[in-house]
Amino acid sequence: MAAPLDPRGALVLFSGGQDSATCLAWALARFAQVETVGFDYGQRHRVELDCRPVLLRELRRQFPRWAPRLGVDHLLDLRQLAQIGATAMTEERAIEWQANGLPNTFVPGRNLLFFTYAAALAYRRGLTVLVGGMCETDYSGYPDCRDNTLKALQVAISLGLAGPMTVETPLMFLDKAQTWTLSEQLGGPALVDLITEHSHSCYLGERSQRHPWGHGCGHCPACELRARGWAAYTAHAARAADPAA
Repeated sequence: MAAPLDPRGALVLFSGGQDSATCLAWALARFAQVETVGFDYGQRHRVELDCRPVLLRELRRQFPRWAPRLGVDHLLDLRQLAQIGATAMTEERAIEWQANGLPNTFVPGRNLLFFTYAAALAYRRGLTVLVGGMCETDYSGYPDCRDNTLKALQVAISLGLAGPMTVETPLMFLDKAQTWTLSEQLGGPALVDLITEHSHSCYLGERSQRHPWGHGCGHCPACELRARGWAAYTAHAARAADPAA
């Protein structure tokens, strides 16, 4: 017997990427009411925003058990981020590592702002759970993706709103191979195929090149993480299918 749905409403930070699409499926499997929010922050890979409505449409079509729980989608304008943070994520520049050990794709304060805006929206919508795809296992070292950062932010948001606002990060301690596995556990091969084909991770916004793991340039940090995860996931699946191999 399936576990009863959590009666709380959830707002998923939904970029159109692999991680956020997996988190959306995770939320749909758990919460009675789910809404989504995306952010236009002047990202150079703005094509991810074009993937969002396609993913939402296909989730409703291919997973009718989730469709009644998938509510309103919101898109917020945060393009001021591009004005105050000159990064390879918002400008046409080469992706490289900086002296502080972080890649220049790091947008300072991005996730802090995302969650703050999402919390304000959730408050108005009567939602009390925020779901994000942040991860500190396979990632580029962004400090605002770390578990401690987001736990502290949860406390600050709840205090600031004078009410509990839960921050859920189901991928926090999963590597990319485990994220693919979670997708399969949630929605079977159909969900894996949907995320492979229609989500977007490439920092350069490249969608003309199709790889086994999806579309992308194949060499930016996001593509490398996704490709490595896919290779480990498919290798594990092959071993499970044929233990003697």
